[in-house]
Amino acid sequence: MIEAHLEKDLFGASGSFRLSVNFRVDDGQCVTFYGPSGAGKTTILRMLAGLETPQEGFIRVNGESWFDAKKRVLLPSHKRRVGFMFQSYALFPNMTVGGNVAYAMQKKSSAKLEDLLGLAGILELKDRYPSTLSGGQQQRVALIRAVASEPKLLLLDEPLSALDIPTRLELQDEILRIHRLFGIETILVSHDKQEVFRMADRVLSIKEGRIHAEGSPRGVFFKRRFSPKFAVTGRVLAIERADIVFRAFVATGTEILQVILGERDAKRFKPGDEVLVASKAFNPMLLPLFEPFDTQAPQHASPVTIGYVD
Repeated sequence: MIEAHLEKDLFGASGSFRLSVNFRVDDGQCVTFYGPSGAGKTTILRMLAGLETPQEGFIRVNGESWFDAKKRVLLPSHKRRVGFMFQSYALFPNMTVGGNVAYAMQKKSSAKLEDLLGLAGILELKDRYPSTLSGGQQQRVALIRAVASEPKLLLLDEPLSALDIPTRLELQDEILRIHRLFGIETILVSHDKQEVFRMADRVLSIKEGRIHAEGSPRGVFFKRRFSPKFAVTGRVLAIERADIVFRAFVATGTEILQVILGERDAKRFKPGDEVLVASKAFNPMLLPLFEPFDTQAPQHASPVTIGYVD
């Protein structure tokens, strides 16, 4: 079990803010930190790994103190037994696939190395170099290297965001399989709502250094007053006036949706905002994705139409 209280002053796009989080990861859980860029998610992983030092707080892993500001405890990163998987793969370019995985192993064994490579389905790539592999193959190598050291904690920092959707889905399954097989407590950082919903046992929604929602993916993402028949997340590309109404163009995955808004709703959003496009019956609504939903405020969804852009 991992218990942590972390405090650190950070500087983001909107200025300085205080990262202040308390959380726990129970045995064998996969917990996800979800939220917008600049919220402090990666900093949390780096502090857990010992790559950054909190100003206040503590980190305890299975009863062992890795950091405690009051007791002046700071375990060096190389003694923390953490597996770290990055978006950028971070493979050694001058080492083969086998060399990359073997480098992370606590006890060198050719038999165990082949078992690990076989487990990840990359045994036939053993003698190839990272530059000759596809993005998905490189990430499989990075995944099995991260668990080769028999870590107490597996940290995944948006590892699949650079991959195409089919490869991403395949690697999500692979990460879950490895996570369950080894039973390693895992913390995933992601801003992909579908990925979080698919992979997390528990999600911590974070904004500007604070956890403002916690629970199961269903509990966090659908804790709203309405029960949508249709809901997708996306990003506003543009808003333009069309006669007496406004049109919002919203990117959702590989599609672009067009949502017709009234003037009041159009003023709430700007290009770049992450939103939830939701519909109850036949009345779609555009809602801020990262702002707390005020259940007391009247819901003034415009009578809108929604369609795919050809």
